[in-house]
Amino acid sequence: MGIDVLVSDDLHLSRFALSALLERHEEIRVVGSVESNLDALEFAELHSPDVVIISFEDADSDTIAIAEKIASLPGCRSMLLGRAFTRSVVRQAFAAGIGGMVERSVPPRQFFEAIHRVHQGERVFDAELTVAALINRDSTLTLREFSVLEHVSRGDTVVEIAARLHLSEGTVRNYLSSMVTKLGARNRIDALRIARDARWI
Repeated sequence: MGIDVLVSDDLHLSRFALSALLERHEEIRVVGSVESNLDALEFAELHSPDVVIISFEDADSDTIAIAEKIASLPGCRSMLLGRAFTRSVVRQAFAAGIGGMVERSVPPRQFFEAIHRVHQGERVFDAELTVAALINRDSTLTLREFSVLEHVSRGDTVVEIAARLHLSEGTVRNYLSSMVTKLGARNRIDALRIARDARWI
């Protein structure tokens, strides 16, 4: 059985080249090609492709949030394709349930294999980078708490964090309160300082 794939990339030539590459594989069928992540989400909701490949640039938390939403749809899996991924981004993507992260520098054979594995329900993450991202020595914070704290470090408000992570404002406040308690901090700003001093974010 073939794998129905949707490609999302805001660069026209990149999107066209990626679609053409995928079409060369006999087990893969490109069922759509869109230029925005919101279009990708709408397409996925309507057509349920097996795997949605989303182009990722820099620390774009909106992309991760949309990839998470796509991954939650019945029968859909999402994976990110980018030039490089930081530990922070890997941590967010892993916590969000995204199927995999693949660097653009990988050979086509490895790329096709990653798509197949994600389609089979596996999670495709670079082992060394993932371990480094998920293990923070002496830290008692959960992955979701790290994700909330990273948004705080960018200056996001509770309302903005809730919207980006698809949580209620009350849940975000609970995470913030928990982090302050766990870190023995005076407030969320002090918690952020402690995390930065420890190089957790």
